[in-house]
Amino acid sequence: MDLDRRAYAVWVSEVMLQQTQVATVINYYTRWMQKWPTLQDLASASLEEVNQLWAGLGYYSRGRRLQEGARKVRGVKVNTGALRPWVSHNLEPSHPNQVIEELGGHMPRTAETLQQLLPGVGRYTAGAIASIAFGQAAGVVDGNVVRVLCRVRAIGADPSSTLVSQHLWSLSQQLVDPARPGDFNQAAMELGATVCTPQRPRCSQCPMQSLCRAHQRMEREQLLASQSLPSSGDVEECAPNTGQCQLCAPPTEPWDQTLGVANFPRKASRRPPREECSATCVLEQPRAVGGARILLVQRPNSGLLAGLWEFPSVTVEPSRQHQPKALLQELQSWVGPLPATRLQHLGQVVHTFSHIKLTYQVYGLTLEEQTPVTTSLPGVRWLTREEFHTAAVSTAMKKVFRVYEGQQPGTCKGSKRSQVSTLSRQKKLSPGQKVLDSFFQPYTSAGAP
Repeated sequence: MDLDRRAYAVWVSEVMLQQTQVATVINYYTRWMQKWPTLQDLASASLEEVNQLWAGLGYYSRGRRLQEGARKVRGVKVNTGALRPWVSHNLEPSHPNQVIEELGGHMPRTAETLQQLLPGVGRYTAGAIASIAFGQAAGVVDGNVVRVLCRVRAIGADPSSTLVSQHLWSLSQQLVDPARPGDFNQAAMELGATVCTPQRPRCSQCPMQSLCRAHQRMEREQLLASQSLPSSGDVEECAPNTGQCQLCAPPTEPWDQTLGVANFPRKASRRPPREECSATCVLEQPRAVGGARILLVQRPNSGLLAGLWEFPSVTVEPSRQHQPKALLQELQSWVGPLPATRLQHLGQVVHTFSHIKLTYQVYGLTLEEQTPVTTSLPGVRWLTREEFHTAAVSTAMKKVFRVYEGQQPGTCKGSKRSQVSTLSRQKKLSPGQKVLDSFFQPYTSAGAP
């Protein structure tokens, strides 16, 4: 077996599955592995190609880090005169453009070195690669494993706290099967994903039921309730002489009889995403030489949606959302003078990222003149509508474009959407499948021309 190839495949799958459901990942993973079946293939790809394939999957830095890691493993051609001092002191190149293979062309073999040497590889991903691909007895803790361990041990404290997190990692390391660590870790994750689920866990089908302290607690609470006796305490071993076990739920959060084992783990308090507002414009030349084109500009190489393409946009204050003058100035900085009277407000799109709730005020501007679609500025593209749908653009921009398309002459706005809604209601969804209606909401037609 080619261990490097196996490790690469595990690496890609685990990174894609971070914060993303399996049902969503499958098609992306299949396309990725078909396009770049080996680590060397990915290392040779451009960032533009990576962003293009990743478009719509979210958390775009994951794809960029994967490619950075692949290039670090494979080694890249560099100008040795511009090397960092610690490299050049240990290298006497025979060629000014020598290939430096920092990792010898092979993936690191242990969880420790994977985490230490590969960009974007954290403790969980390192443990998954090391155990599944290389057979190292390394424990893993993801959301599913957290849920299983918290229920098996009746841990009621906040699992995101440092103390509880360290305890869970210690438990996973103690439990992992040294003979088949990869199989054990995948089984633990699968148990949490399919049996020990967040709501309505299937305890009767769980192989851990007899060992599960959350299940024991549930049975005891049901018995006490039937006898009208007061609730019992947590059953995890309590720290001596502390007054309150740091692994137990706080006294302010009593047992909820309706939840059963789902009382564990405790729901971590989440800070609501901050709200921001942006004005964005779809600028189109329907009569351009060579066919209709729309304007896209590239985002900076760092920060949110780094390196992706978008319609020209400006950040605006939520209290002053409609600022066509600032947006028009942004457009003119890319393409020169434009008629202000043709800039029309079409509606809005709300898209929530992991930490930002961003409202896009959508504008449209159509240039009727037959002009060439050439530009000398870097980071600017004129694309056909077909090219737009396959470009490295975010889901939010695709939502924006749907608003624009819905306002174009000849578009049957009402009937098409109602047909989609009717079909999605008639069809029973499979687990993890998104409702198609969600891709068309929310936006309003407020302020339409």
